[in-house]
Amino acid sequence: MEQKIKMRLRWVEMYQQTQNAGLVCRRCGISRPTLRKWIRRYEQLGLEGLKDQSRRPKSSAPKKVLEQQKAWILELREKRKLGARRIQSELLRLHGFSLSLATIHKVLTAANVKPLKATRRLKKGKRRYQKDIPGERVQMDVCKIGPKLYQYTAIDDCTRFKVIRLYPNKTAASTVAFIDQVIAQMPFPIQRFQTDRGEEFMAHKVQRRLMELGIKFRPNKPRSPHLNGKVERTQRTDLEEFYCLVDLKSTDLSKQLQEWQDYYNHQRKHGSLNQTPWLKWQLLQAKTPTQEQVRASYDLSSERIRHRDYRTDIGKPRKVICL
Repeated sequence: MEQKIKMRLRWVEMYQQTQNAGLVCRRCGISRPTLRKWIRRYEQLGLEGLKDQSRRPKSSAPKKVLEQQKAWILELREKRKLGARRIQSELLRLHGFSLSLATIHKVLTAANVKPLKATRRLKKGKRRYQKDIPGERVQMDVCKIGPKLYQYTAIDDCTRFKVIRLYPNKTAASTVAFIDQVIAQMPFPIQRFQTDRGEEFMAHKVQRRLMELGIKFRPNKPRSPHLNGKVERTQRTDLEEFYCLVDLKSTDLSKQLQEWQDYYNHQRKHGSLNQTPWLKWQLLQAKTPTQEQVRASYDLSSERIRHRDYRTDIGKPRKVICL
């Protein structure tokens, strides 16, 4: 330290003798700002001013991730096996704060958390299919949540906007009631429903209701859940992100489910879209036909009552159903 002070003192004395900053800088191999800094400090504090001073900032920003927040991140990974992107959305939904994906990754890495098992990826050259117009195809399914508790789910193939409701059974009456809810909740007209061949969907009562509404009904082949992949996957999301956190016996379960639906549609970014379903719909609103246009394009003569037995269904000639 003394050598540094002596060297800086020589710079100052040489300048005081010559009054030529350029000459001092050339001879000593320093820059003009450096020379001015040590001259100023020497004039203010004398030899004390030529000592090295602490470079520690006077104030520091608070830590970006608090200990409680780290605990929440690690808990979501350990108990629910969520990836960084889903942890990000759950932190916002459950605790009301947001962190970047990079920050969440840093927390997981610092805790030596093992990576999740790799999921099946889309093969190279393959492309995920989806409709281009909102409402062109809506996938519908039902899954059992608990005793006398069935969730009906409808998700738009294009925007991933979805409607979910709970019913005590899966019957034709429940299906008709749910269809009316979907039509009321979806912000665009529906052109076609796609389902499996469950009795609750293949009932004549359901099919006639769809004909009255001017909506096409297209059930899938038997044992083909992959054809309804979007609704199957979103039901898994409901189980992993909603039902694991609620009491199925709660009296306000339906209200909590409605809040989850609103969050899913308006705030939670969808993985394949990298945006919310509502934003996707807003971007495609200009391309979406009106209810009058959809109804005008519906041809009742090309529709028929479909049978649960696929072999019987494809062997039947088309005929008009009079309503």
